[in-house]
Amino acid sequence: MSMVIGVLQIKLNIDGAESLKDKRAVVNSLKDKLHQQYMVAVAEIDQIDNPDIAVIGISMVSNDVHLCQSTLDKLVNKIKTKRNCVLDDYNIQIITGSNPTL
Repeated sequence: MSMVIGVLQIKLNIDGAESLKDKRAVVNSLKDKLHQQYMVAVAEIDQIDNPDIAVIGISMVSNDVHLCQSTLDKLVNKIKTKRNCVLDDYNIQIITGSNPTL
């Protein structure tokens, strides 16, 4: 059995945000929906004080590489359809490791 960690980093342009409060509303809504729908960990990781840009890290743990990859691909497609933000860039990494005898 092996452990698989999927990591997705996304950069979003926040449409119409005039303040950090506007940005937080968009980011928090997105974070909550992704966590609830896909059971992933989500956090804003960079550009925290910039109202126009959000960099978000998303991670998941599984025992199946294909499940991890397909889930992260679905997340990217879901984010592409969101209003109030535009997906500027993203990066997916899949990390695998073997389970030592416990």
